[in-house]
Amino acid sequence: MFEVRSLPGKIGLQLLVTLLTIPFLLPLIAMVQGSLAGAGFANYAAVLSVGSIWNFFISSTIIAAGVIVLVYVVTMLTAYGFAKFRIPGKEVYFWLLLACLTLPEVVLLAPLFATAVQTGLYDTYWAVILPLAALQVPFAVLLVRNFINGIPDELFEAARVDGANSFRGFLYLVIPLTRPIAAAVLIFTLIGAWNNYLLPLVFLQDPAKQTITLLPSYFIGQFSNDQTKVLASAVLTALPEVIAYLSLQRLFERGLAAGAIK
Repeated sequence: MFEVRSLPGKIGLQLLVTLLTIPFLLPLIAMVQGSLAGAGFANYAAVLSVGSIWNFFISSTIIAAGVIVLVYVVTMLTAYGFAKFRIPGKEVYFWLLLACLTLPEVVLLAPLFATAVQTGLYDTYWAVILPLAALQVPFAVLLVRNFINGIPDELFEAARVDGANSFRGFLYLVIPLTRPIAAAVLIFTLIGAWNNYLLPLVFLQDPAKQTITLLPSYFIGQFSNDQTKVLASAVLTALPEVIAYLSLQRLFERGLAAGAIK
């Protein structure tokens, strides 16, 4: 990290950061402006009046919560093993895990569909939660492993001297010390689970189980295409993610900085 101490340097850096931020803000501003076009906030009232909107939010919350819990537990245990355990061939296993990052969910759709039907998971939340969690784990392990590698081995040795086994070291050292990177994993996992469109569309046929990403389709049909309400739906869909990021912003930034690829 570097620090700019002179006033002209601070002003120049602030201007540079502002200019770099503008391209990312313009689509958001256009989305909010478009959602208020015409009837104004009545567009949001029309979206909220959709009968099944709260079912959408509940389904998305269930799926996102399930994916976050699974990803957190699996990621922390896996990253702990890769970072601090002497496992023969663990680098081979680690790179095989990272190879999963190259597999898009579209390629996996046919085998996932066949598996869901065979196991009786089709049209259940698990048919969406399990694949989403599996797709999120490799990148999360990559981040968390680098973070855990930065925890001094002396702490674990001291814990062993005090009689703590590996699992207690995980509970009392890894879990508390990895809060920043855990916040980053939570945000990335929430975004991936909340915004996913394809898997809920394919695996959830019951209208009561549809997710919030399908809400805009209520305002697009063969004879109608109300873009103002579509944009209002997009704004409402994004609000939980924005709130989660603002709540965990400090930990999220610390986690990314410490868990970045070296």
